[in-house]
Amino acid sequence: MNPTSPPRTPRRSWRLTWPRPARTAALVLSLVAAVLGLSPSPAHAASLQQITGFGSNPGNLQMFAYTPGNLPSGAPLVIALHGCTQSASDYYSHSGWPKYADMYGFALVFPQTTSSNNANSCFNWFQSADYTRDQGEALSVKQMVDYAESHYGSDRRRVYVTGLSAGGAMTSVMLADYPDVFAGGAIDSGIPAGCATDLPSGLTCQNSAVNKTPQQWGDAVRRASGGWGGPWPRVAIWQGTGDSTVDPANATEERDQWTNVWGIGQTPSSTTTLTGGTTQAVYNDADGRPAVETFTVSGMAHGLAVDPGSGTDQCGSTGTYYLTYICSSYWTAKFWGLDAPGGGGTGSLPAPTGLTVTGTTDTTVSLSWSAVSGAASYHVYRGGTEVGSATGTSYTDTGLNSGTQYSYTVAAVDSGGAIGTRSPAVPATTTGYRPQCFTDDNYDQVAAGRAHQSLGHAYANGSGQDMGLYNLYETHTLEETSPGYYVLADSGCPS
Repeated sequence: MNPTSPPRTPRRSWRLTWPRPARTAALVLSLVAAVLGLSPSPAHAASLQQITGFGSNPGNLQMFAYTPGNLPSGAPLVIALHGCTQSASDYYSHSGWPKYADMYGFALVFPQTTSSNNANSCFNWFQSADYTRDQGEALSVKQMVDYAESHYGSDRRRVYVTGLSAGGAMTSVMLADYPDVFAGGAIDSGIPAGCATDLPSGLTCQNSAVNKTPQQWGDAVRRASGGWGGPWPRVAIWQGTGDSTVDPANATEERDQWTNVWGIGQTPSSTTTLTGGTTQAVYNDADGRPAVETFTVSGMAHGLAVDPGSGTDQCGSTGTYYLTYICSSYWTAKFWGLDAPGGGGTGSLPAPTGLTVTGTTDTTVSLSWSAVSGAASYHVYRGGTEVGSATGTSYTDTGLNSGTQYSYTVAAVDSGGAIGTRSPAVPATTTGYRPQCFTDDNYDQVAAGRAHQSLGHAYANGSGQDMGLYNLYETHTLEETSPGYYVLADSGCPS
């Protein structure tokens, strides 16, 4: 297989090719979908319109747009990038994004690539001619943003990008190249920015992930951005644990990349269990606002998480690589603040002062704050996600995990529904003990104080269960069910 792409011609007729004898084998690999191959859907929505003449288009992409009726000037803009062998209409039909464009009022743009760019109609996130700022496909997508801002009056401060698979990898590229353009992004089953420089390294990134330090990943973004110093996009990362096409470890590398860019640690500020076996981890910035969020979907294979239905938090339709677990588009829109009037935080009311934790139980946190003149109500946020509202100056959040730390902010809402500035965050930890599990060899379990040794055997502290020989070769999982009390949990750890 020849990973080197030929130079582009003025007519942009290039396609990914291999020497003729090897072509069949290469197509069987199909970049092993990686360049992240997905199956096409022929559906085409009449309300999705193709736009021509949006710029010089050096990446030879096509532009499709969906704008809700009576869309006001100053509305947000979302760019949505399809996966390999897919199309703009396929992503439009299945992803659920049009529902929220109608509900919350924003414009949608669906870039589309073709087999003339790549044999599998993948965005070329691994080719330097396309992943470099102001070149190739990256510049073509940027020109679509410029067109939308000019023709739809989109708010330059509220432009977002998301994508699935190869589109997710290209989302990483766009966020790294243009942090001055995008306020936020969502990488679905994608690859960190700067992981690949050609096809072979792209396959490595996809199939086994590449482990780098957070600093190295962050430096890749800073180099790609052309020296941008901030503010940085707020990034959501979606990944299924059963993905056999993109190594799920890529999500951890993406988290490391964007938390480093933000200058924050890799320990979440809070974690929440959502529907569909989904765990949301929130990483707050210095002001207590979510900068990075990860959504880990237990057991989900390669694809975009959808949840067909009529509920506000339900969206999309099932199909190949559109998998029924949770509506990822809804939670991404909430993370970006698209569900709030003005995108959240644009009203004139000041932030409430005196936000205090007045009480906690195993499953609840009670809050109070000082009244804001002119406020009709207040929105309460846990980890940056709105969890409730109150007309008074107190609120109790329920259904929480025991022994878990959460972060809360509050914003005042005026009579017209405009949301003011959020308060500084306050932490709150529910009572009770949260069990933990530790897997290690018997020697290290003893060294860590979770077990003790006697007459050549290791025994779990608390329960006294025999763990076998005290050495480096016998490994067990211990569950700490209460402080200092450990039991064997080799068959599975409930916590």
